[in-house]
Amino acid sequence: MERMLLAEIDYSELLGKKVECIPGCGLCCLCQPEVLSDESAFFKKNHPTALVRNKYPEDHLALALKKGRGSCVFLNDRKCSVYSKRPTYCRQFPYHFHVGERIKVELDLSCRGAWTGNGVSAVDDVKPMVVAAERRLMDALGEASSVYREFYANCKEAGVIGNPKEIRASVTGRITEFTDLKFIGNVMEASFEEPVMSLDSVIIKEIDMDELEDAARDAALGSMMSADPVSVPVYCDDGWNWNIFMASGNRIEWKIIDDDGDIHDKGRADPSDIPLMAPEPSGRGVLEDYIRILNQRDSMLGNTFYMMDEWGYEDDMANTYYGAISVTVLDLMWRASMLTHFVGTGTGAQGMREAIIFYDMDRLDAPTIGAFV
Repeated sequence: MERMLLAEIDYSELLGKKVECIPGCGLCCLCQPEVLSDESAFFKKNHPTALVRNKYPEDHLALALKKGRGSCVFLNDRKCSVYSKRPTYCRQFPYHFHVGERIKVELDLSCRGAWTGNGVSAVDDVKPMVVAAERRLMDALGEASSVYREFYANCKEAGVIGNPKEIRASVTGRITEFTDLKFIGNVMEASFEEPVMSLDSVIIKEIDMDELEDAARDAALGSMMSADPVSVPVYCDDGWNWNIFMASGNRIEWKIIDDDGDIHDKGRADPSDIPLMAPEPSGRGVLEDYIRILNQRDSMLGNTFYMMDEWGYEDDMANTYYGAISVTVLDLMWRASMLTHFVGTGTGAQGMREAIIFYDMDRLDAPTIGAFV
């Protein structure tokens, strides 16, 4: 059984990559981990006040955060004080196991340790975690299979079925163009206007840049519209500061969470004062690589399927997927622009890397048909 499961896992996103845990980062300790039932006894006995009950997405136990909004209560001097007993979800980071029609391991690029080129082989690192999670993965795969059968049946009945392999392949052939704002704008327009669109039929014409900028801004601000610091995006910069950005009305507030869970104001801006910046030539190469990763992620496809289900199967699968890729790139570009406004990262190669570091955790947190286990 163990060998069979290992053979069925898709590790393609991890091939050739190394991952290390960088001292002083602590980003993963801002992600409140679920405590599995077989792990709860240790914490109930030794650290009962460190357990909290969360209701979303379903009822579960989790580790408490400092002051309810900072890092995990066990993080001291950026080191875990219960490291040998840390929950499974802590051990798995920065790997995400997406279970849909298959099991695919995806790498969280918000982790700076995934960018250095140092450390251990990501594939070798994650395989023992897969073995440890075998029962949960197989149970989830059985449940997901029935969900996907129902989804495809609904698509067929509604006349919006498509071939995911062909849709992805068409994006692969146009990845460079997906870094161009004019092309993205035309794809989005076609996805709304054509019943069943093809990238080959997209006509490149002048677009309303103000409308495109509004779409990019709306996509990026959507995840920042919360008064709860735990629910907004976190950007761990190269100085190991935990930055958060909270949007309300016509204002973005930039704040930093310190090691004690206190929040400090750093700046603010009117979103309309932050122009959408296209990537510089060196940044386009970084963006292309990221789009290539997104296009192969099952969670990206699963998020498209989720949107189709939420919208009542009104739009064709290809239209929804091309639109989702376009909005994702716009969101990322506007975040790069926002970081440039606040901290001067720019939109060259390094600036786009910083934007991906800021963005990818949110991308992996998007709702999906299927599940992360």
